[in-house]
Amino acid sequence: MYDFDFVSKGLARGTNDVKWDTCDPGVIPMWVAEMDFPAAPCILKALRERVDKGIFGYTEVPASYYESVIRWFSGRHAWQISREQIIPVQGIVPATSIAVKALTEAGDKVVLNVPAYNCFFHNITNQGCETSESKLLWNPGLKRYEMDWDDIERRCADPAAKAFLLCNPHNPSGRLWSREELVRLGEICLRHGVKVISDEIHCEIVAPGKAYVPFASICEEFAQNSISFVSPTKGFNIAGVQIANIISANEDFRKRMDRVINVWEHCDVNQFGIVALQAAYSDEGAAWLEQMNALVHSNFVMLRDLFAERFPSVRVPELEATYLLWLDFSSLAINEIERECRLADALGGQRPFPATTPVPTGKLIADYLLMNNRVRINDGAIYGGPEGCRINLACPEATMKEGLRRIAEGLSTILE
Repeated sequence: MYDFDFVSKGLARGTNDVKWDTCDPGVIPMWVAEMDFPAAPCILKALRERVDKGIFGYTEVPASYYESVIRWFSGRHAWQISREQIIPVQGIVPATSIAVKALTEAGDKVVLNVPAYNCFFHNITNQGCETSESKLLWNPGLKRYEMDWDDIERRCADPAAKAFLLCNPHNPSGRLWSREELVRLGEICLRHGVKVISDEIHCEIVAPGKAYVPFASICEEFAQNSISFVSPTKGFNIAGVQIANIISANEDFRKRMDRVINVWEHCDVNQFGIVALQAAYSDEGAAWLEQMNALVHSNFVMLRDLFAERFPSVRVPELEATYLLWLDFSSLAINEIERECRLADALGGQRPFPATTPVPTGKLIADYLLMNNRVRINDGAIYGGPEGCRINLACPEATMKEGLRRIAEGLSTILE
């Protein structure tokens, strides 16, 4: 058994941690996409051994690094990758900007599903491109979000559309796209000459009985029409070591990305990231992942059951992947003025929004819970979904129980 009770020991605060140290003491942070758990023991051991060497000079990526990536994705996900297809970089966010810059021109459109990871919008617009946003559709029978195929077809058929920015698995909806869905998307993109940029950072965080399908592993045509990003940082909670890989079978795509990487001077990677990746992509790392995923799923079941009993009008999708859950409040029939009065009461009578400004449901609820109940979740507006909120489930069971108690207390005031 591994230690998943880090928070109760008080070790998270005082580390300059964004999730914890930007919140006041007493606030339960269930927001930014980082776990409350310490890194797997195999990673900690490898990093300690590296530090003990006492040498921190310029670093070359060794052959063993590439072998670890190839072995991990071949054995765990049946994805055959060759050494020359792998480009190490500092992180997924810069990798996304690199790919968009490499495959598009200013004025082009990049299609993506919304709600979407918030950095995607800047990855696109910072390169002078325009977002073409296809809203995910709610399937009440399956309790999940699905792609709007007619809308995606229409957007990809736009001559200005040059790329599709895929999130596989999807943050923040928690979808683990099926092979059939990925095939359908890939065929649409091929039909219209749209290249696929696939962020697959959440690929190791899957619900029991589920399996992640790498987009580029499906067929050679998809591999040649895509760029994928993978990293151990999300699955193993090591974002601070800053390591990721751009992977593409297309030689021309790789050359284009190499040019951008050199122009932007993103050539070097963190030597601790090299060590941490190789430790993570091991049998012990896989065992740690299995236990972590089981705990996240247990936390999800706890939340799902509570909302089904207390707040059935809130859409709670089945969590297939990631430790991030999207709570959709768009079906609530609550008078706007009444909601704002309740929030104003919680804030001591100070109305937080101008009278002429509509209050996004997600922001109202997230602000209310933080200010009145001392629990922090994400307002959905930054993901292109102002009707929802995103909540992080990667925490110890005791933290989850207390967080849910506070959330239920707050929502019972504002919703019931």
